[in-house]
Amino acid sequence: MNVGMRVLRGTLLAALMVATAPVAAVVAVPLMSSPAAAQTLSSISVEGNRRVELETIRSYFKPDASGRLDQASIDDGLKALIETGLFQDVRINRVGGRLVVSVVENPVINRVAFEGNKKVKDDQLTAEIQSKPRGTFSRPMVQSDVQRIVEIYRHSGRYDVRVTPEIVEQPNNRVDLIFSISEGGKTGIKSIEFIGNHAFSSYRLKDVIKTHESNFLSFLGGGDVYDPDRVEADRDLLRRYYLKHGFADVQIVAALTEYDPARHGFLVTFKIDEGQQYRVGSVTFESSIPTLDGNSLRSFSRVNVGALYNAEALEKSVEEMQVEASRRGYAFAVVRPRGDRNFDAHTVSIVFAIDEGPRTYIERINIRGNTRTRDYVIRREFDISEGDAYNRSLVDRAERRLKNLDFFKTVKITTEPGSSSDRVILDVDVEDKSTGDFSISGGYSTTQGALAEVSVSERNLLGRGLFAKASVQYGQYARGYSLSFVEPYLLDYRVALGLDLYQREQLANQYISYNVKTLGFSPRLGFGLREDLTLQLRYSIYQQEIGLPSVLRNCNNNIGDPNYNPSPAFVAAGNPASPSNTSSLGCYADGEASLPIRQELERGRTLTSMLGYTLTYNTLDNNKNPTEGLLIDFRQDFAGVGGDVKYLKTAIDAKYYQPLVSDIVGLVHLQGGILNNLGSYAGQNGIRMLDNFQMGPNLVRGFAPNGIGPRDINYLSTMDALGGTKYWGASVELQMPFWFLPKEVGLKGAVYADAGSLWDYKGPTSYALTNEFNTPGCIPSTSSGNPGTCAGLQYDDTNVIRTSAGVGLIWQSPFGPLRFDYAVPITKGKYDRVQEFRFGGGTTF
Repeated sequence: MNVGMRVLRGTLLAALMVATAPVAAVVAVPLMSSPAAAQTLSSISVEGNRRVELETIRSYFKPDASGRLDQASIDDGLKALIETGLFQDVRINRVGGRLVVSVVENPVINRVAFEGNKKVKDDQLTAEIQSKPRGTFSRPMVQSDVQRIVEIYRHSGRYDVRVTPEIVEQPNNRVDLIFSISEGGKTGIKSIEFIGNHAFSSYRLKDVIKTHESNFLSFLGGGDVYDPDRVEADRDLLRRYYLKHGFADVQIVAALTEYDPARHGFLVTFKIDEGQQYRVGSVTFESSIPTLDGNSLRSFSRVNVGALYNAEALEKSVEEMQVEASRRGYAFAVVRPRGDRNFDAHTVSIVFAIDEGPRTYIERINIRGNTRTRDYVIRREFDISEGDAYNRSLVDRAERRLKNLDFFKTVKITTEPGSSSDRVILDVDVEDKSTGDFSISGGYSTTQGALAEVSVSERNLLGRGLFAKASVQYGQYARGYSLSFVEPYLLDYRVALGLDLYQREQLANQYISYNVKTLGFSPRLGFGLREDLTLQLRYSIYQQEIGLPSVLRNCNNNIGDPNYNPSPAFVAAGNPASPSNTSSLGCYADGEASLPIRQELERGRTLTSMLGYTLTYNTLDNNKNPTEGLLIDFRQDFAGVGGDVKYLKTAIDAKYYQPLVSDIVGLVHLQGGILNNLGSYAGQNGIRMLDNFQMGPNLVRGFAPNGIGPRDINYLSTMDALGGTKYWGASVELQMPFWFLPKEVGLKGAVYADAGSLWDYKGPTSYALTNEFNTPGCIPSTSSGNPGTCAGLQYDDTNVIRTSAGVGLIWQSPFGPLRFDYAVPITKGKYDRVQEFRFGGGTTF
C-alpha cells in the first residue's frame, strides 16, 4: 500500500473511532521535522503492551534509506497501528530525545452469547458475525455485527428488531460479548396494490406474484414477509405474465414499497404500463445458411397465426429450432426472432432469422458449490459437454432442468472467456439444500373416512439424484403401506425407472359389504417425449383376496345338520311368500353378499399380471391450481401375462381450463372407458367383479361411491354395486373467486353440471357349489344335502343417463387442498344410491 493511501485510510479510520468510541483516544505530539530532530528505530520505546510484542509494534514504523524516521514515517506508523484494530488507545509522545508509543490493547473476547433470540438460532447468528471467541474485541466490529444481525431478522420479516451489545469485563483483559436481542413482531405485507392494470384484475395478478398479503393464516407460511429480493422477482413474473398474454410493450414501471408505522407493515404498489395487446399476424422463416431451408423448421414453431402473441411460446420455439438445427449438423446456427408491430391492426409479424453464429466451443464446465450432490448428477442435465459447440439454448435448457430438480437453493450458469477467442468456460454455481422430508398427513373424506399417513422420503438419496419413499397409512376404512424407488437416469439415459411395492386393505363400509386385501409390485419406465408430452410403461403384478364380515357368512342351509336351528335369522329364501317351505331355508334376514362376491370368497386369492402404458399431454399453467391449459391422460392395461384373469382396459380423461371474465375460470371435463374380456375366469366366460369400473361422484357428483351402474337386486341381499364394462362422463364447471375475501385466504366457489353413465355388467351370474355347508347364501337343489347350484343373480343394468347439478367450495388451505360439494341428482337409475354432500381433504405437517 502506498503512503498516500495509508495516510488516507488511517485518517478516516481514526476519525471513525473518535466518533464511535470516545474511550479510544489518539494523541500525536507534533515533532520537529528538521533532519536534526529525526529519530532512529532504536530510539522508539513502547509502553502498555501485554500481548503484542515490542518488535511487532516497532515494525510499523518504516525508516528511510539512512535508517532514520521523519515525521511522515511516524505518521504512517501511527495510522498503520490504528488499522490493526488491536488497540483501543494509541499515543505518541516525545520524552527527551526518544519517542514513546503508549498503547492500550483491545480486550480479548472470552465468549460470544446471544440472548432473547427465539426465531433465529445461535448457530446462524454466530456464522454471520465477525466477532469471535479468542479474537480481539473491537467496537467498530461490534457495531457492524449489530447491523448484520438486524439484516438477518429483516430478511425473515422482523423489522422491529432491536439489538444491544453488552460487554462484561473479565480478568486478564478479557470480556464477554453478549448481544441482547428484542426480536419484535413479524412485519408483514399489509396491502398489495396494482396501478395501471386494465386487462387483468388485481385479484388475478396476485396469483402471479410470490408476495402475499398478511392474513389470519399467515403464520403457516412465509409469503407475506417483506423481502425486497422477492418483490423484485415479482416484477419479472408480472412482466412475463403480460408477455405471455399478448402485451408485447408491457413495462412494470416500478415496485414501490413503503413502511406504514400505523399498520406495522409494508404497503407494496406495482405500477404497470400494459400497452396494446397483439396477435400474431404472420410467421416467416429466413435462413442465411445456404444449405438450411428455414421453412423446414416450421414444425418446431409453437407460434400460430391469429393466436395471441406469447413470448414464452416464442422462447420455446427458438430453443427447439436451435436444437433441431444442431441435430442436423448446424452446430453454430443461431435463431433470432424479430417482431414487427402493426400498431393499427394490433398484430405482430414474427420473423425467425436463422444465421451462422460464431464458432465457439466449450472448453470446460466448472461445477461449484455442490457439497452433497455429485458432479455427474449435475452434468447429466446438460445436452452438451466439453469440446462441443457452444449453444445458448441448450445451456438455458440445462439451467431450467437443474432448477426443476429441486435439489438446490440457487442455480446460476455464467460464461467466461476460455484460453482462446473461440473458447468459453461454463461456470455452474449451485447451492445444495435439504431434500429429505418427514411428514405426518391427516385427512377425512366421505369415502374413506378418517385417514392418517406417516412417510419418509428423500429426493436426492446419497447425493446421486435418486428418489426413495416409505409410507404407512392407517385409517377408518383403508390401511396399508408402500415403498417407492426411482432412478431418473437408467443406464445414463434420460429414462426414469420406478419400483413400487405396496399392500392395501379396503375395509367394508357403508358403500361396500366386503373387505379387499391387495399386495402388489409394479416396475415402470418414464420417458419425456417433449416438455408437454410424457409416456409411462409399466408392469403390474398383484394378488387380491376378498373377505366378508361374519354376519354375512353365518348361513347353514343343511336341515339335517345337528347345528341347524331355525330362528328369526332363517327365512324361506326359495319362496319368500311361503315361510313354512323349510325345504329351501336360507339366511337372508340379516342380508347376504352378492353372488360374485361369494364366488370370489370361495376361490380365495387371485393373481393379476398385466402390462400397461399411459400417455400424458399437459399444458396446464399450474398443476396444483390450474387456470389455463389442457391435460389429457390416455391409458391402457392388458391383463393376461400369466395370472388368473385376462382383459384389456382402456380409459381416457381430459380436462380443459380456460379463463373467462372477471377471474372466472371455465372447466370442461370429459372421460370414458371400456373393459374388454379376452378370456375366461373360473371356467366361465366372464370378468371378475373387482376388475369392472366402479363409479359414483368421480363420474357424476351427487351420487354415493359405487352408487351408479349395475347392482344386485336379489331379495334381502346387500345390494352390492357390481360395476360395468363401459362408462362415459361429461362435466362443465365454473370456478370463481370470492372477491370480498382476501386473495391469500385461497377460497373459490364453483357451480357445475355433470352427466354420465356406467353399464354392461359381464361378470358371473351363477356358479356350481363345491362345499354347500361353508358357502353362505346358497340353496341346495334338494333337501338331501347334496351339492347343488347357487341361486341365479338378479341385477339391474339399465343404461340410464345420470345427471346432476351442484355447487362447490374449493379451499387451497395451508392444511392442504380441501373441497366441499353439494350436488342434487336430476336423473338417476332406479337402484342408484344418492349422496348429495361430499367432502375430502388432508394435510401434511
